[in-house]
Amino acid sequence: MALPVPNLDDRRFQDLVDDAKRLVQQRCPEWTDHNVSDPGVTLIELFAWMSDQLLYRMNRVPDRHYVKFLELLGVRLFPPIAARAAVTFWLSAPQSDVVRIAAATQVATVRTQADEAIVFGTLEDLAIVPCALARPGSIVDGKQFRDGSGAIDKGTGFLCFDTPPKPGDALMVGLTDAVPACAITLRIKATIEGVGVDPDRPPLVWEAWDGAGWSECEVDRDGTGGLNRDGDIVLHVPASHTASVIDKQRAGWIRARIVEPEDDQPAYSASPSIRALGAFTIGGTTTAVNAEVVHDELVGVSGGIPGQRFLLKRRPIVPGSGPAILQVSDDEGWLDWQQVATFADSGPADHHFVLDAAAGELLLGPGVRLEDGSFRQYGAVPPKGARLAVQTYYTGGGRQGNVAARAISTLKSSIPYVARVENRRAASEGVDGEDIENAKVRGPIVLRTRGRAVTTEDYEQLALEAAPEVARVRAVPAGDGVDAGSVRVLVVPAATGQAGRISFEQLVPSDDTLEKISRRLDECRVIGVRVLTEPPAYRGITVVARLRARARTNPARLQEAALEALYAYFHPISGGPDGGGWPFGRPVQVGEVYAVLQSVRGLELVEDVRLFGADPITGQRGQAVPRLDLDPNALVFSYEHQLLVEGV
Repeated sequence: MALPVPNLDDRRFQDLVDDAKRLVQQRCPEWTDHNVSDPGVTLIELFAWMSDQLLYRMNRVPDRHYVKFLELLGVRLFPPIAARAAVTFWLSAPQSDVVRIAAATQVATVRTQADEAIVFGTLEDLAIVPCALARPGSIVDGKQFRDGSGAIDKGTGFLCFDTPPKPGDALMVGLTDAVPACAITLRIKATIEGVGVDPDRPPLVWEAWDGAGWSECEVDRDGTGGLNRDGDIVLHVPASHTASVIDKQRAGWIRARIVEPEDDQPAYSASPSIRALGAFTIGGTTTAVNAEVVHDELVGVSGGIPGQRFLLKRRPIVPGSGPAILQVSDDEGWLDWQQVATFADSGPADHHFVLDAAAGELLLGPGVRLEDGSFRQYGAVPPKGARLAVQTYYTGGGRQGNVAARAISTLKSSIPYVARVENRRAASEGVDGEDIENAKVRGPIVLRTRGRAVTTEDYEQLALEAAPEVARVRAVPAGDGVDAGSVRVLVVPAATGQAGRISFEQLVPSDDTLEKISRRLDECRVIGVRVLTEPPAYRGITVVARLRARARTNPARLQEAALEALYAYFHPISGGPDGGGWPFGRPVQVGEVYAVLQSVRGLELVEDVRLFGADPITGQRGQAVPRLDLDPNALVFSYEHQLLVEGV
């Protein structure tokens, strides 16, 4: 139960009017008309209304004191988090020189009459490195390298794999240079000898050498049907790609390796033959954030006193895009100051500052008079007259940046040799800034934890503080499916999509987010406790239903509305009975599906509903069940619902 809030003055408008009329009777008895039509009564009501507004503001004073108390505890509003997306710059044609995309290059979505363009800026420089074929070959038995250069030169061709092919055999392609974070095209002329495979699902995986092992490449498109016909293969090479030496040949090596086929996936019965092979770079990929970059901003001049504050021109500041670098001028030039969370461990000579990202405010170290009368300076004080500047910071953010895949398609300024730009996956991690009401609720939790994680609620709160860009966090205590003395922290990233549909990849938190949470919890955990930070187990569901539309209802629109209702209700972040995300471990009943569909406007009857468990990775679907049970720490995930709508 909440503590009662003091009401400093409980009088309201009518009470003030009645008091004024009683005073009129005492002080001015000759005034006898107290009806609302009297001009004097109108003036009384006017002043009573003004007084009522003042009393309302005065009764808000306890809220102000509460907020000031939160400030004393060090509670600050969470700033908005900028959405991130991997953006690919496609070249108009292969180039002989390196094409460089500078950091802070701006790209955007298409502006429409209803929506403004959403702008993204790249975080790092991107070098699109040209390449060509240096040496082709193949490896069988995991060690024997067979050179294919001579066969390519003669046009006779060479076999990609062993005879017969087996898992582990690999086609080796050596490039003239490493192409980290680039998109390359392999132009292949092949003979159809790799019979037996499905051209759309060959048991192949493309990989690139990163110096320590083989990292998987993303296949953008494969026009060869699994190396069986002439065509192009477009690969996205990971950023860790590096040159290495294989069979005395130094090159940027990539390979196509045969893997164990799945249950319904046919395998190679014969090796494809490569007659010609070429390679060139066609693009590159880098990370962009939904934020604007501000460079070299002069924030003020030091007064030479402790506890100075300086406001940035643009706010809020987006965290996670690199720390804002404060530079202070002195007699020898500019000196970089370090950003810290608090001044608790700062000494008088430490060049530290604190950044309030939500308010866009820089704080310098305060001076405190101690109990014994001595004076302690927390953090250095810039000399009087010193100029303060921020080298680079990002401003903006919010969930409006969680745009769909391929929504980013516009270059804000032309770049030589770049034809187009796109995001192959939906942007994610965009979160709106925290409001004061949520901070009021969070304040008592912060006071209770005080930077120490003991209960599961403590782990959840500290994880949200470390990574406010995530949507949900659940901590599982020891004994609930994990080893004794350990805590599993399940992280659900923020993700949005069109009509409530999100891809499975959007529900997997980034490595940076998991590392940030792990690092923070490792500082706060009880000694001896092992903390595991990971995404939850997702259970895919597919609803197959047959619906009947009412008279004069468009079946296509009804189908779209019913699909939106299903995706919204079974949403792991914003679905569920209370709209706060599907509860962990809550089973799915067929009856709930009937209820969700029956609430759709224009629906006459739900003819039939079937509920299937689905694997969102493989796409395989189980048997129809009336109830889909979930593990205690699993979340439901909608996977390709199918609806048939029949008209009257």
